[in-house]
Amino acid sequence: MNIVFVLILILGAAFSRLVPHAPNFTAIISMALFSGVYLSGKSTGKKIVSILVPLGAMVLSDAIIGFYDLELMSFVYGSIVLISAVGLLFSGKSSVKNIAGSSVLGAVIFFLVTNFGVWFVPGSMYPKTFGGLAESYIMGLPFFWNTLAGALFFSALLFGVYELGEKFAFRKKAAQAY
Repeated sequence: MNIVFVLILILGAAFSRLVPHAPNFTAIISMALFSGVYLSGKSTGKKIVSILVPLGAMVLSDAIIGFYDLELMSFVYGSIVLISAVGLLFSGKSSVKNIAGSSVLGAVIFFLVTNFGVWFVPGSMYPKTFGGLAESYIMGLPFFWNTLAGALFFSALLFGVYELGEKFAFRKKAAQAY
């Protein structure tokens, strides 16, 4: 594994938030999954790093975009932690099926956690009732489809570019070194 290449792809994914895009069609979920899969290892320290790297990338891109409500941000960042943990489950087991499935799961986690946060934070436009929570999820559905499409697209891009790099560039250079 080429750690520099992994970090470049993660930072690129984070900074893709800076270019114009459809609402929620970003690489956030894919970045968290990718980090969990490729930065993790058997040690607890590496697992922690695989969660901290996408959080750090989010902080950097949020510093440029502009920070928003800290309570709501905690739900967004919390979903990143959970999605990175999903990536940890597939460390060393990346396949098209696993990546596609974890991308869908990541989109669902992001949707559930962040819409709960929108409902939960003080000053929310939704009443603090079950009906208000349901309304928050219903109103979030149009964003969910963009989240899902972004997760699938950017996962294919990140994991695909990495695997192509490993197959054609990095392994070839390693073989030439011997």
